[in-house]
Amino acid sequence: QVQLVESGGGLVQAGGSLRVSCAASGRTLRGLGVGWFRQAQGKEREFVAAINWSGSSTYYADAVKGRFTISRNNAKTTVYLQMNSLRPEDTADYYCAQRVKLGLPESSVTAYDYWGQGTQVTVSS
Repeated sequence: QVQLVESGGGLVQAGGSLRVSCAASGRTLRGLGVGWFRQAQGKEREFVAAINWSGSSTYYADAVKGRFTISRNNAKTTVYLQMNSLRPEDTADYYCAQRVKLGLPESSVTAYDYWGQGTQVTVSS
């Protein structure tokens, strides 16, 4: 079974930057692409960004557009989420997952499978 591993979370002050990574245990990331989601304490998991292998199209939630950038390495072994101008409301556990279903929006949790364990991002004010 595919196991995705997130890394790079941590504590940062508001206005700062962090880069989180998503890797598939030493093999290439497969499926249709990879998405990043986040879940703040007491809230539902929400879409952050996604990248599709076909054409390397990228998608962003309105809340992070212009501040976050999703990218991948050429070998498709790692997907990155560069987060700039961080705000306290970005505080959450960040998860990556492989997109496995067509016909659903990139922002839909149900389009994804093989979730990682998450990495915590805390933004202090």
